Amino acid sequence: MTETTPTAALSAAGVSIWLDDLSRQRIQSGGLTTLIEEKNVVGVTTNPTIFAGALSKGEAYASQVATLAAAGTTVTDAVFEITTDDVASACDIFRPIYDATKGFDGRVSIEVEPGFAHDAEKTLAQAQQLWNKVNRPNAMIKIPATIEGLEAITETIALGISVNVTLIFSLERYRAVINAYLSGLEKAKAAGIDLSTIHSVASFFVSRVDTEIDKRLAEVGTDEALALQSKAGVANAQLAYQVFEQSFTTERASVLLAAGANKQRPLWASTGVKSADLPDTLYVTELVAPEVVNTMPEKTLEATFDHGVIVEGAVTGSYDAANAVLDAIAAQGVSYDDVTRVLEEEGVSKFIISWNELLDTVTAALESAK
Repeated sequence: MTETTPTAALSAAGVSIWLDDLSRQRIQSGGLTTLIEEKNVVGVTTNPTIFAGALSKGEAYASQVATLAAAGTTVTDAVFEITTDDVASACDIFRPIYDATKGFDGRVSIEVEPGFAHDAEKTLAQAQQLWNKVNRPNAMIKIPATIEGLEAITETIALGISVNVTLIFSLERYRAVINAYLSGLEKAKAAGIDLSTIHSVASFFVSRVDTEIDKRLAEVGTDEALALQSKAGVANAQLAYQVFEQSFTTERASVLLAAGANKQRPLWASTGVKSADLPDTLYVTELVAPEVVNTMPEKTLEATFDHGVIVEGAVTGSYDAANAVLDAIAAQGVSYDDVTRVLEEEGVSKFIISWNELLDTVTAALESAK
């Protein structure tokens, strides 16, 4: 009898495992291919923090940096060239999975500049630039779910470009993201674009919700408040799945699905635990549901592969309990709306800091290569 690994069990339960990391070293060493073959990885997500980390210790980038430096390339153009090259290479590695799953998996995401998070026009323009430059059908362009981002999401989807919507924290904003996706599909349909070629995921952040709410519960300090720590992230995500289920059974969605459109799948992001007191697979094992993606840092992937206990249907049937958790937190005086507002602002600013670090790293590399 063949033994099933926890990551294989997770895949069998309908969860697509995407790695939340990418580097040229990982691509060239064959490490990425190994994760596909042994640990059921079927996609990759990137962000400015990941690229900043890869480039800061990246001998693998030396020859390209030297070429770019010799050509007098500006730092922003150099970052564009380097990151899109990595994403295109990863897309090629994942292409067989993309083909086998009819576009659902085998995806590699690349993010628009975080400084454009509140500028719909610049976001749309860069989404098109990235899509055209990577030039692979299995790329996904990451656009943050800010108010301005919603407009850019609609217009990008309308052009037939697949989108990974990032930085979603609240259920209300998640509903707005689904609306932006459906609006984009309606425009694409009117333009005669084949809807079956457009895919999207909605990245709902998990651990960061716990981090912020737990800090506030600690300030309240009562036994009741402390007993609610580390419960909000999972509850919030479970309720997001309920929103997903409800939203794609509406008449509006059904019309588009009948015309060949795909559901916008929920993606669990920020799934590494932030506290050593928590089980290291918490945000994987508690969020098992069909038609979702879980994008994991390598440490979380390894922990899941090693000792994750996968229980199918961990999400469906949890909605009453999840609502009770959020109600109990509100009763302790912790404002959900304020938490999610702070997290969105922090999320954008953290990515801007990482983007600036990336620019600094590439600037230094270009200088030393001259």
